[in-house]
Amino acid sequence: MNAIQSDCHSVEFQGRDKLVAAVDAAVAQADEHAVTAALRNSLCALIRDPDVHLPDCVFEPIEDHYARREIYRSPEHGYSVVAMTWGPGQGTPIHDHSGLWCVEGVWDGELEITQYELLEREGDRFRFRAAGGMHAGPGSAGSLIPPHEYHTIGNASADRVAVSLHIYKAPMECCSKFQPQSGEWFLRTDSELRTDEAA
Repeated sequence: MNAIQSDCHSVEFQGRDKLVAAVDAAVAQADEHAVTAALRNSLCALIRDPDVHLPDCVFEPIEDHYARREIYRSPEHGYSVVAMTWGPGQGTPIHDHSGLWCVEGVWDGELEITQYELLEREGDRFRFRAAGGMHAGPGSAGSLIPPHEYHTIGNASADRVAVSLHIYKAPMECCSKFQPQSGEWFLRTDSELRTDEAA
């Protein structure tokens, strides 16, 4: 079920102004490599900052899918801050970010992140190979800059919820997902991304 976003694209939470100021400073950098490096550093610090508390709703999983809740969208810079909530065993297929850079940090719990290298393409068929993965805990952050944007994220825990914070260059409303076929081949499908209600 798609949630209706408010016109202001912002949710009140403790430390929001501090988070926004840090992200604003980072996105003012000269190029996307500098922006994402600054954002990684800022996000790692914000996750550990006792003054910043994400809204209570982002710690509540949704049973049938991982939750995507936009908690801030910058009217000046256009970036989007999305909190994702991963119930036990929830995760993504291989997907891209529609050409948008993104910085992702683990706020609570642990996530398994695997990046994929695109080896070849035949129309909507893509051949991928895993190019490294990481087990990420609270306070860790990484970035994706196209064309190196293919990855999966999952919560491997059987009983713990995980929360991650994602900062996108602009609102990510669609992406390509890749469904396994045979061997290293996957079929690309276009996917609209739903946003769950944040309160």
